[in-house]
Amino acid sequence: MDLTALPLSITEWLHPTAWLQLFGTFATIGVIAIIFAETGLLFGCLLPGDSLLFTAGILTAVTTVNGQEFQPLSLTWLMIGGPIAAIAGAQTGHWLGARYGRRLFERPDSRIFKQEWVEKAEYYFNRFGPARAVVLARFIPIVRTFLNPLAGMLGMDSRKFLVWNAVGGILWTEMLFLVGHFLGSQVPDIEKYILPGVAVIVVLSLIPIIREMMKGRKPDQGPNKNGPEESRPSLSGDSYR
Repeated sequence: MDLTALPLSITEWLHPTAWLQLFGTFATIGVIAIIFAETGLLFGCLLPGDSLLFTAGILTAVTTVNGQEFQPLSLTWLMIGGPIAAIAGAQTGHWLGARYGRRLFERPDSRIFKQEWVEKAEYYFNRFGPARAVVLARFIPIVRTFLNPLAGMLGMDSRKFLVWNAVGGILWTEMLFLVGHFLGSQVPDIEKYILPGVAVIVVLSLIPIIREMMKGRKPDQGPNKNGPEESRPSLSGDSYR
């Protein structure tokens, strides 16, 4: 692996092909490791998610991107290891939240941590309820990282969390791998469209956040608007009941 050939700018490192280039022969294992970290560890919010899975799926069908050779990825191992890593990562996040509680989130804002990210995860947990939130969060960048420890901190039952965690983890990983693989095998010169494809994936991932932000700006609908929410779990409450 030639480290001198790797991109150096932060924006380039956010591109999934930079990580796949770094992993080289171990790209399939690297993708699985990133899935675990992105869903289970707080710093994982800085790692590529949807775009990496989509690109990995493409590279199971092609090995050249913009004239650059990549090690072929195994679709079989991605589809086996991806969901396992996603489920195990989220369970780890849930355990960390249950184990360390509020202390896990009580830290000042920095370049790699923002309190608003935790608040957004809590918002989805409250709005959709624990089960739906665990599944839907898989498709929302950053939220999928912070919602898992948040669910643990708020006392969501670990067995119930495992069930919905598995549903969301399987849907998220398999769908993106298969879409990438299908396009890679069916679209001629697909490598030319990876950047636009990644951009589309990112935009689609941001749509739920934008929609909820717009809803949040609507004027108060009445005195009972927040009534149901008061019984939902909160960072200011004791636990999920």
